Amino acid sequence: MNTPLRRLASVALVMCLVLIGSATWVQFFQSDRLDNDSRNVRTLYRALGDARGPIVVDGVAVASSVPVDDVFGFQRQYSDPVTYSSITGFFGVTGRTGLEQAQNGYLSGSSDQLVFSRLRDVFLGRPPEGAAVETTISPAVQEAALRALGDQEGAIVAIEPSTGRILALVSTPGFDPNELATHDMRAARSAYETLLTAPGNPLRSKAYQERYAPGSTFKLVVAAAALESGRYDASSTLPAPHTYTPPQTSRGIGNFGGGGCGSDPITLDDSLRVSCNTSFAWLGVDLGADALRRQAEAFGFNTEVTIPMLAANSRFPASLDAPQTAQSAIGQFEVQATPLQMAMVSAAIANDGTLMTPYLVDTVRAANLSTVRTTEPKVFARPISASTARTLTEMMENVVRSGSARPVQIPGVAVAAKTGTAQSGQQAPHVWFTGFAPANDPQVAVAVFVKHGGDARHDEATGGRVAAPIARAVIEAVLTS
Repeated sequence: MNTPLRRLASVALVMCLVLIGSATWVQFFQSDRLDNDSRNVRTLYRALGDARGPIVVDGVAVASSVPVDDVFGFQRQYSDPVTYSSITGFFGVTGRTGLEQAQNGYLSGSSDQLVFSRLRDVFLGRPPEGAAVETTISPAVQEAALRALGDQEGAIVAIEPSTGRILALVSTPGFDPNELATHDMRAARSAYETLLTAPGNPLRSKAYQERYAPGSTFKLVVAAAALESGRYDASSTLPAPHTYTPPQTSRGIGNFGGGGCGSDPITLDDSLRVSCNTSFAWLGVDLGADALRRQAEAFGFNTEVTIPMLAANSRFPASLDAPQTAQSAIGQFEVQATPLQMAMVSAAIANDGTLMTPYLVDTVRAANLSTVRTTEPKVFARPISASTARTLTEMMENVVRSGSARPVQIPGVAVAAKTGTAQSGQQAPHVWFTGFAPANDPQVAVAVFVKHGGDARHDEATGGRVAAPIARAVIEAVLTS
């Protein structure tokens, strides 16, 4: 080979290597970035052009893909949008949230578990279809929870204690996912921008994405720590002054309304029943911050929880001094919890001290109805012993019989519960309820959160007055459905 041909071949070889390297770089190393680039309309067309699988509640599709006569071919449709928006989320040109995001691999058909379904569709010449995601939600319980909460801003979570199945997941205000599913990009983006700035932040679920001071519902965790320590039982007495001043400070902690707790000293049982701040603040300091933190973390605080959507971590702070520990023991200072977390606390007590992993997806089925995946109940943690769970159940029943949770009473049904009122600056306090029923055969654990007391006046915003009647409606729906 003469010199000119040899040089030409070398140049051609270098150009081929550069071309191969460039293609490899783009198709392999940059594929994720290019796929997720908002300017990549091919990804958008591909996602919107396939028939996503439905999201199903009790055999009925609440989210499905319907054929449309436009360039995309299919559009997402939500049949009962506001009722289930906190569960389904949305899927459209502006993105995806909720189950639409967390189960996207199954819904879109791109999951590795659906590879044989995709191959079958190719060989049979059928258009690709996503899998159906069947939820654990009970429509009767979900609807009862939404009705009971009404126009108040808040959240409700209902869990089956023995399995972890989520029976209701409500966050208000909700939104209409159909407005975001439209293929009119300008209208979809306008609706999305409106929702981002709407009062109550409807795109974020208060049930699992937002966390708040749990107030006196956190006393269940403190009482559990006391019982687990072996140093206390239900009849142990605690100091209960009108004002308790922790060590290292001159700033006292008072009781709700500024009064006493009925007696001083007071038993642990009665302290929980009347929700005595001063005795629980003293108890928190006596137990110590580390003991409270260990117990909180045993219930799931400071731990990642997926349902399968990722929940915000409920928080018990580190490095507390004595005054901060006292405030934390009554669910204030920097203690933060999601309604999901407080439902988990009650569910663990209801289930003899065993906390089951909460889950929202029951079964995933391919388009041919074959089962792709079934969720099996599994243990999340064992935060307390069975004996501690029994003692706490009896104490919580007393809260319902003659304490702050009396409005949740149901004739013929023993209910175990704890209410909470969490201060929130100059605004009305947040109000809480958490509990389970029937106490002797638990079918449901419930957490109710109403932001700034909802419709109640500032001086009437308490967990007993506002949240307990809502919880009663949810419990009754479970027991009659």
